[in-house]
Amino acid sequence: MTHFTTRPEITGTFGVASSTHWLASQTAMSVLERGGNAFDAAAAAGFVLQVVEPHLNGAGGEVPILLWSEKDKKVRAISGQGPAPAEASVEAFRRLGFEQVPGIGLLPATVPGAFGGWLTMLRDYGTWPLADVLAPAIDYARNGFPLVARGVQAIYAVQDLFRQHWQSSADIWLPGGKVPRPGALFRLPGLANTYERVLRTAQAEGSTRTEVIDAALRCWYQGFVAKEIDAYYRNEKIRDSSGESHSGLLRYEDMAGWSAGIENALTLDYGRYTVAKCGFWSQGPVFLQQLGMLRHAELENHAPHTAGFVHRITEAAKLAMADRLAWYGDAPHANSQAQAALLSDEYLRARWNLTSATASAALLPGRPLGLGPRLPDLQVAERTLLTADARFGIGEPTFAALPPVQEWAEKEVFVGDTCHIDVIDRDGNMVSATPSGGWLSSSPAIPALGFAISTRLQMTWMDEGLPNTVTPKVRPCTTLSPSLALRDGEPYMVFGTPGGDQQDQWSLSFFLRHIVHGMNLQEAIDAPAWHVDHFPASFWPRKTTLNRISLESRFPEETIDALQAAGHEVKVGDPWSESRMAACSRERDREGRIILKAGANPRGMQGYAVGR
Repeated sequence: MTHFTTRPEITGTFGVASSTHWLASQTAMSVLERGGNAFDAAAAAGFVLQVVEPHLNGAGGEVPILLWSEKDKKVRAISGQGPAPAEASVEAFRRLGFEQVPGIGLLPATVPGAFGGWLTMLRDYGTWPLADVLAPAIDYARNGFPLVARGVQAIYAVQDLFRQHWQSSADIWLPGGKVPRPGALFRLPGLANTYERVLRTAQAEGSTRTEVIDAALRCWYQGFVAKEIDAYYRNEKIRDSSGESHSGLLRYEDMAGWSAGIENALTLDYGRYTVAKCGFWSQGPVFLQQLGMLRHAELENHAPHTAGFVHRITEAAKLAMADRLAWYGDAPHANSQAQAALLSDEYLRARWNLTSATASAALLPGRPLGLGPRLPDLQVAERTLLTADARFGIGEPTFAALPPVQEWAEKEVFVGDTCHIDVIDRDGNMVSATPSGGWLSSSPAIPALGFAISTRLQMTWMDEGLPNTVTPKVRPCTTLSPSLALRDGEPYMVFGTPGGDQQDQWSLSFFLRHIVHGMNLQEAIDAPAWHVDHFPASFWPRKTTLNRISLESRFPEETIDALQAAGHEVKVGDPWSESRMAACSRERDREGRIILKAGANPRGMQGYAVGR
């Protein structure tokens, strides 16, 4: 069956890359063309994303990475997710009068893990010197890049916060005191200076490629970068979500004591396919739980545009997200045996048997190993909604519609997104990474460094004894969720999407459209998409919504009517408003030749796939 696509599926034999921004995709491909491998290419593209999508990620953010190395023939997960500071605890936040960790400002900072994540991958799997990998990002930051409209919308939404309270951010993002224009060249000299200083320091300390990378890691986490972060977070008091000003908890010692970890990925089988995800410190197992439930859903009998397809996946998502709330996390009360049981076929079959032809309106966490779930007090979020100062944005990246004329109109605020990059090289090495955090509106830029720090700690709870309770030196459970799939035991595809709580919904429906219904990568990306809200949001102020499904208006009218009849609260959005997928695959043709393919999201006119 032929499906409409906005662009061709990219096909080649040499290399492919796909990301949420054309400059990152092209950077990755340029590295492959000049002899770099997939790990070199993904790292270079990741640093470029920090520059060209600053509203969605930054140098002070984090990155989970999934990779397949042809050298060791294993799927690995790199946790570029930093932990909570040693001073961050339930007691510390309660002493300040908080019932929730705030969404913006200095208090919700974690150790910025992106630099450590990218460099750990580059050191252990790459081939290029650090200077060559950083060169494209430094060039764009120094000499200019086109600031996309979405970035301008982010600046416009928080311009009052910058002018009134975050002067260091105003100095960067409001040149001449004005909101920049979409498409105009924009420069980040402070960030370029920081990366150049790291390079100079590292090259003075190390002589080999790996010595320079290790020296750069020390420079970042034990040198001038860590010292500048400590001084700013210790001494400045900054306006945050409370409407008041607070200093931060992040310290030099938190930085100096951390390094990115390399772990085995979690996997689950679905027919010929094995999907790999990051562990229960991420949202990744939500994908696996849904996939395990949907083994029993007979999706091959329900076309992707039908209510049967959408309803079945939606009901599985509701159950998996309820389990995320009750069981996911790294805190001391996390039960690793219960977490493992969440992925057993016996448990997932029983969960699927809870679904029916009618939409569920209840939040139903399961009982792995017969253990009773414990949920956070969701009334806290309702109280926060009544008292929170949300004038300057919430925990997610916040955007405002730009006015059509010179005079600024009333702001229409909306939220969401992060970044993603996938790369496959000619040797079969694969990378899937979802960098985020440290976006320009998350926290004030550190003047001496030119970038902001992640506020990922807002994803923890302040109820004692939960798997994701805010805990000193423990990483929060992140929404970031890259994906890697094997087919018949061979590495097949890397894929992922921005979107916070929607990531493992959009990526799952894409995957099923591809492997069950045979759509090619671009067809599966372009097909009408949706997401469900049936859980407390991961971002401050963490409002709980139940049984609401948001669909693109390109779904047939009979599908929308059938979902409403099944009891779903249906919200119909714009025709191209859901999903930000990117994907690359590798397979053999009938003659046994390796064929590489890629597709990218057309929504927003930023994502691109390239290859040859």
